Order: sequence, then C-alpha cells, then structure tokens
Amino acid sequence: MFFSCVSSLGWGVFYSARNRCFNWAVWELIVWSLFSKDLKKTFDIAPINSGECWECRGFKSFRRSAKSRFMSKNAKIRDEARAITARPPAVILCEPQLGENIGTAARAMANFGLVDLRIVNPRDGWPSEKARAAASRADHVIDKVQVFETTEAAIADLNFVYATTARSREVPKPVRGPDEAAVKAVDLGERQHGVGYLFGRERWGLNNEEVALADEIVTLPVDPDFASLNIAQAVLVCAYEWRKTASKGELPFLLSEEEHPPASKDDILRMFEHLESSLDEVSFFRPPERRPHMVRNLRNIFQKAELSEQEVRTLRGVIAALERRETRPRKTRDVDETEA
Repeated sequence: MFFSCVSSLGWGVFYSARNRCFNWAVWELIVWSLFSKDLKKTFDIAPINSGECWECRGFKSFRRSAKSRFMSKNAKIRDEARAITARPPAVILCEPQLGENIGTAARAMANFGLVDLRIVNPRDGWPSEKARAAASRADHVIDKVQVFETTEAAIADLNFVYATTARSREVPKPVRGPDEAAVKAVDLGERQHGVGYLFGRERWGLNNEEVALADEIVTLPVDPDFASLNIAQAVLVCAYEWRKTASKGELPFLLSEEEHPPASKDDILRMFEHLESSLDEVSFFRPPERRPHMVRNLRNIFQKAELSEQEVRTLRGVIAALERRETRPRKTRDVDETEA
C-alpha cells in the first residue's frame, strides 16, 4: 500500500516519458536493494525491460551499472589489479544445451575480465532469458554474445585456438595445463592477437573434428577417475589462470597499513608487561622457575600475529576486563560494581 501511494505521487511529479522511466527505475532500485525479489515482481517494469522508448533503452544500462556499483563491496580497488594490457581470449561454446550453462559460463568470464563469448548452435536458441538470469548481472557479456552455425566460422578471426578436453584424443597435438596455456595466451594477447578457448557439449565435450581445428589442447589436472566438469567450471579455471598471468597475480585489495598501522615495539612490549603482571597476580606461572620459558612462549605467540595498533589496544582492554578494572570512565555504574 505504501509503495502504491508513493508511486502514484511519483507519477504526478514525473509526467514526461523520460521522467516516467526515471521514476520506475529509481523505485525498482529501492525495492531491489531493500526488499525481496517477490515484492519487486509486483511492479510493472516492462517499459524499461522492453525498451519501448529511447529513454528507457538508455536507462537500462544506467540501471545495470547502478546495481553493480551498489553490490560492489570493494570500494578501494588497487590500480595494479586493473592494469591489464593483453587482449582477453574468446570463449567458444560448441552446441551448449542449457541456457543456464551459458549464463554461468558468462558469469565466470566476467569474474576474470573476459567479455568475448561465442556460441555455436545453442540447442534452445538465442537469446535466452535463462542464460541472462544465470549470468547474475554479467549483462555486458550476455549482450555481446555472438552466435555461429559452425565452429569454423566462430574461430575464423582468431590467430590461436585451444581445445579443452578431459580425454586423450587420437589427434596428435601439444597438451598444456591451464597455467601454461595462459602464459601463451597472454603473450599473444599482448601483441593483440586473437586467442580462443573451445569448450564442448555438456554430455560428451568436443568431437575429434573440432579438436583438430585447434592449435593445442588444454586439460586440467583433475582426478582421472572423475574428470567431468561443468562447462562453467572449466571456463572459470581457464579464465582464472589467464587473469592471474595477465595481472601478474596482483590482488584487487590488500590490508591497508594506513588504516591499520602496525603496532610499535614499545606498544607491544607494554602489552606483554601488562599481560605478564596480570598472570602473576593469579599465579599462572607455576612452577616459578618455569616463568622465563612460559613468558617466551607467550610472547612468541603474539609476535607471530603482527598486531596492529588497534589490536594491541583491544587486547589490553581484554586484559583489563579480566582484571575486573575499567579501562575508561563509564556513564553509569552499578552500585554493586562500585562497592566491589
């Protein structure tokens, strides 16, 4: 009822076609971020999804990017993790059967910066709403999918192609692991050469004729007694190895020493003295002649932790609490605690 009233008010204010689109999209973002998917379904957002007007079509991309920004938890991404100059490889799915597998493969690609997805004769046709739903906001990959009738046409503009398979083939070709293949793919990509990875059908993978089209074979170090992988799993492993190589292993974020500076040795030594004196009060070091050895062990435990300033303050607060004394003034005190 609340949203009905507010939405009606919104229609009175936003009366033009463009503003109607904006109004719907804003409310959709609010509902999407605060409520369940079931509640969001009560809103008629067909004008935006169908792109009836150019304003709607333009706003669709804004809505997707806004959602992505809203969902991202990594506000501070290191520049080194984005500094990739190699051309990403293409992923070619040969006759995939399920739209869900196409979507999850697209999601795996997006995770590691691959955007060129090519499909050869998808069984259920294209486009596929199931694929888009399974892609989980990897719309920039789904929107650019290319569909081909033959594998030859799908790889025609590429310079080097890998065929992925879990079985030994009659076709004599060099066999690489995904990490070794990634090194060559990145090297070729740095020279802006086109590289592609061929992936086969869900049931039996690539046939020998398709493998023969490739330059080399990629296989994963799986258990030979259970070597079958889902398409998206295989795509993810190859995409991961490619990005790790292309980015030189740079991670998107690290512990910030500016926000979490390491504790000084003076602070750590004071914490040791505080802890040891508290333990002396409760006769922890028994027998007394073992005290030096036990102190060394305790100090080694904390030295390995590489404590920050905040962590040292927290630990000293814990020690003070165990001593049953307050570490800072409190606004209200219990009568019993004051007497104690």
